[in-house]
Amino acid sequence: MNLTAVAIVAIVCWALVELVNSRHKKAPKLNENELNNLKQEVTTLRERIQTLEKIVTDDNYDLKRQFDNLK
Repeated sequence: MNLTAVAIVAIVCWALVELVNSRHKKAPKLNENELNNLKQEVTTLRERIQTLEKIVTDDNYDLKRQFDNLK
């Protein structure tokens, strides 16, 4: 019983220490240029994903895949 209580207290204390430490670790600040570059990259990647989604959901793509499976 006492060992269980000690284990529970130790786990709770460990969790509190991790919570406090995680709040002190902040993400590095980005300058305006880096932020704009990242936004542009996200926009470009979204456009590429949309294109890939169109290709994969196209009926011709599925038909070609089925023909390839028959070979």
